[in-house]
Amino acid sequence: MQVNPQQLIDDGYVVLRQVVPPDQLEALRTSFETLLERQKVVWARERKPDEKPGGVWTTSAQPRVFFDEVVDAATANTVEFCLHENTLGVSRQLMRAPDAAITLMALMCNPVRDHGPASWHRDIDPTVQAPLRGMQMDYVKNGPGYVQWNIPLYDDSVFWLVPRSYCRPNTPEEHQHLLTRPQEPIPGGIPIELSAGDGVVYSHMGLHWGSNYSTKLRRTVHLGYRAFGGDSYPIVDHFYWNLKFTQHLPAKARSQFEHFFQLQQQQSDVIEATFHAIRNKDANGFRSGVAKLHPGEEERMVAVVFLSKLADKVHKLKDPEISKLPIEERIGAISAHRLNFHLYEDFADRFSAEAAEDIWKRFSTLYEKIGAEIARSVSDRTSRVMCYQLTDMPANFEVADFIRSW
Repeated sequence: MQVNPQQLIDDGYVVLRQVVPPDQLEALRTSFETLLERQKVVWARERKPDEKPGGVWTTSAQPRVFFDEVVDAATANTVEFCLHENTLGVSRQLMRAPDAAITLMALMCNPVRDHGPASWHRDIDPTVQAPLRGMQMDYVKNGPGYVQWNIPLYDDSVFWLVPRSYCRPNTPEEHQHLLTRPQEPIPGGIPIELSAGDGVVYSHMGLHWGSNYSTKLRRTVHLGYRAFGGDSYPIVDHFYWNLKFTQHLPAKARSQFEHFFQLQQQQSDVIEATFHAIRNKDANGFRSGVAKLHPGEEERMVAVVFLSKLADKVHKLKDPEISKLPIEERIGAISAHRLNFHLYEDFADRFSAEAAEDIWKRFSTLYEKIGAEIARSVSDRTSRVMCYQLTDMPANFEVADFIRSW
């Protein structure tokens, strides 16, 4: 399947027909239903004391199966589909990268009772990642380093989006709409009407909406892919899976995931060397490392902000008090997800507490400048909508200025 990468840059999304080969659709439906039934058992077992019997399945507005956690040899076709030329191959084309890897494999399902519409949102938090306009301009100038997919197994028009909203902040009207009427159609929003097996690949930075979480049958495959070797450092640079699950896969698929993991480890090696260059005030080593991580010369400072967030996570994980916490609290301490936390913990193990402290201090001026922007523009950090107001990168602070701040 051939696609035009410029369409994603122009519109923020691309609709593709028959992403699922027609001769695979029924088999995938059967396998995904098996995985859902298997996950229901897990949800029932893990339900909280205050939840209804069935746990997530009976309470969530959009039950979501991370299907790599429940896959087996008989249902491996679900994972193999994620490696298909129509998914992985198309993602590589759109990101214009020599290599790409899957980051997330999930199945979105209908709830057991009507929940109505969700709220309009962007799948980002600029206060946790980087200022919105910086991430957007990086995407436009250097191409996407990450793409997201919805691929329904049954006809689906739940997903709406605002074309081209991925490359600009919210307008004042959109901001008010999100604050006061977040569950209503927004001016400029359009439904993405997909037949079974079609797909939409889109920028997760754009405004989008789950328009109606009803009991109508919904089984939509939700995937994420990141680039390796593209011009930008991906906003989503981690995996929501680990290699253990690949024991259930055929040899070819297993080797692909091993390749993905090797690419991730090679990137971690570069980041480790870059962090040590920062610690040692080795400007040339730092410039070399950042250029490997973000080959595009424009908007390279966005990658430095991403690195600062990672340095902060490492610093926290090396804190003796945090290291003694239960895993759930350690995950929360660094704002991670249970499925990618192991990668952060493994990376932190590369550094001593002293090194982590030194590296963290090198970012202190950048932290102060980002903090000042947050204080100026975000009145309530508990509000997802207000966090979108962090739009501007620190003024007059580029890579050379960061180096001088050491």
